[in-house]
Amino acid sequence: MSHKFYGIDHVLLAAPEGCEPTARSFFGGLLGWVEIPKPETLRKRGGVWFQCGAHQVHIGVQEDFIPASKAHPAFLVHNIESLREHLLQSNIQVIHDEERTEEGVKRFFLKDPFGNRLEFLEWVLNRPGFARN
Repeated sequence: MSHKFYGIDHVLLAAPEGCEPTARSFFGGLLGWVEIPKPETLRKRGGVWFQCGAHQVHIGVQEDFIPASKAHPAFLVHNIESLREHLLQSNIQVIHDEERTEEGVKRFFLKDPFGNRLEFLEWVLNRPGFARN
């Protein structure tokens, strides 16, 4: 086999038309992700892109938008308790989850302003096959 996978380049979250100001406020303002310019040829489609660690999150406009309530990205976080507190102080409802505590995972879920499910997690024990810096 001559091809090789490196991982995920970006995740696309769908949102309704006109979502850009709300996306900038939530992902850029609240979460602190840096907005990155979309290629000129894609700007006419609407939406907005952000840098999240080594990956990108694209917020894309979808006609007849329906939020993703089960399928979701999971964002790896350092100091998840600080993030949880920041979100709670910003009146964002977080859904605590302890199902993976025995594995050494702290996590919670929330819904973005468009209703998409997002997971945030931190490995408090060493994740098998993963080296943290």
